[in-house]
Amino acid sequence: MHYTLHQLQIFSKIVEKQSITKASEELHLTQPAVSIQLRNFQNQFPIPLTEVIGRKLYVTDFGKEIAIAAEKILQEVKDINHKTLAYQGQLSGVLKISVVSTGKYIMPYFLSDFIKEHDGVELILDVTNKSQVINSLEKNTVDFSLVSVLPDKLQIEKIELMENQLYLVGNKDEKFEKDIYDKSIFARLPLIYREQGSGTRYTMERFVEKNNLPVRKKMELTSNEAVKQAVIAGLGYSIMPLIGIRNELKTGRLQIIPIKGFPIKSNWNMIWLRDKKFSLVARAFLEYLKKEKSIIIKKRFESY
Repeated sequence: MHYTLHQLQIFSKIVEKQSITKASEELHLTQPAVSIQLRNFQNQFPIPLTEVIGRKLYVTDFGKEIAIAAEKILQEVKDINHKTLAYQGQLSGVLKISVVSTGKYIMPYFLSDFIKEHDGVELILDVTNKSQVINSLEKNTVDFSLVSVLPDKLQIEKIELMENQLYLVGNKDEKFEKDIYDKSIFARLPLIYREQGSGTRYTMERFVEKNNLPVRKKMELTSNEAVKQAVIAGLGYSIMPLIGIRNELKTGRLQIIPIKGFPIKSNWNMIWLRDKKFSLVARAFLEYLKKEKSIIIKKRFESY
């Protein structure tokens, strides 16, 4: 057998995505190139790795076993590369971070210079909702998590990054003439919610309950971008983090409705398990954040 690391990587991605098309997109290769490599890889085995039924690709039991072995080989290669860089005095390894969906607007800025400075560091950044973020932290599958609502059942440590401000927003169709409105305005404004498990959803519901507001729940959507587009289209209003709507406010596609008691304020926190055993990469990143966070905030966010 003469299969290559490149073929192992492609086959592993095909198994992960259950699709040649999706694998090619992920690997930034053409679909024919991926298909050719799969065929060349398959030709080295007497047993089928995949089969196509009704235009859908399925991985055979034998193919699944080969995929597991391929992952182990690819991981060993990564470990060799990391050890080589370490012996050359370079920081190397994998940094794993889970981020709540709105946090995607800030986390890249806290990572950018660190990743550029350390070529040997590989980043795995998982962007999802609050429930999944906390779940990944609890299972210890990540080094850090970025949240705006702290978990109440985990023993954690944290570093506060920056303030999170949430406002009631709508599109430009309706005119709001007053300088400030009472919270009673919620009785006539249909609200668009994030899905259950979202930190923004939790903050909205806590605010509504605390103020005993007679809200009109219009709909529920599963991402911050979906909520934003629904508000822009005039389907309703929503309470949204300022960090995620800066461009839309600048271009006039969204407006903040001035309401007494707003903005709702919380903090973005990088959290980790209290007894977490840090890798060299994770510890270096934590030290970098402690040293550089004020500079990053001033440079990237102070004007907003």
